[in-house]
Amino acid sequence: MTQTFAERRWTSPDGLSLYARDYAAASGPAKLPVIAIHGLTRNSADFGTLAPLIAQSGRRVLAVDVRGRGQSDRAPDPMTYQPLNYAHDVLALMDQAGIARAVFLGTSMGGLITMALAAIRSKVVAAAILNDIGPEVAREGLARIAAYSGQPVDTPTWAEAAAYVKSINAVAFPRYTEADWDAFARRTFRIGTEGAPVLDYDPDIAVPIKAAGARALAPNLWPMFGRLTRARPVLLVRGQTSDLLSEKIAAKMRRRAPRMDYVEVPGVGHAPMLDEPEARAAIFPFLGEVN
Repeated sequence: MTQTFAERRWTSPDGLSLYARDYAAASGPAKLPVIAIHGLTRNSADFGTLAPLIAQSGRRVLAVDVRGRGQSDRAPDPMTYQPLNYAHDVLALMDQAGIARAVFLGTSMGGLITMALAAIRSKVVAAAILNDIGPEVAREGLARIAAYSGQPVDTPTWAEAAAYVKSINAVAFPRYTEADWDAFARRTFRIGTEGAPVLDYDPDIAVPIKAAGARALAPNLWPMFGRLTRARPVLLVRGQTSDLLSEKIAAKMRRRAPRMDYVEVPGVGHAPMLDEPEARAAIFPFLGEVN
């Protein structure tokens, strides 16, 4: 596939060199850009299908590699791998790129970062799409993610890398083919110094989670969610079989924010890739209503 983005770097408040894919908007009336933020162990490549489509609809898209992931620097202090620091990194990107307001698209951890942004500098968030995440999470889902995050893997070949991502994600994507898992692996791994695929994130991202212990499994972000959903459009996307955003939590979110848009992606767990027809059918009309 032809590269459809420019590579952008910016500097974090503590001096790290961070990376984003910058998809230029198609011609037409100026619209607010979209800043897309991935999940815990993921990177900007997860938006490789959706971001060009949003750009073609007339919005610039900045898909970031959060510190410690992808082409962004690894942090010398692993305790900086926390959502509030990530939020300040995103604010630095906006300041350095001259972006005053944006629509935020956050998958899992990216949604937590979006809520943090609404809490610390509310005016920058014009609208938000939360992908399979809420102000509280189901303990079993977070425990599953914590169990593999930062753990070493031995994947000498791309076939073994694909088998690894299948082993931890098949429950979420039961319809995926072997070709899908190969593509998933190539978004998740990079070629290491020894010539074999290695996970494309710093294993130390798990250090703050381990340090928090049981407290990491029960964050209470309802005040941040309230701030996010107050007086701005929000769309919640949920995977029908998600073990992180349970039906009960999603229902509570909808009661707390009755004007929030909602879509459930059938047959998918945590987290939808947002290339599903049901996800697209909700995302593009939602974006169409945001100035």
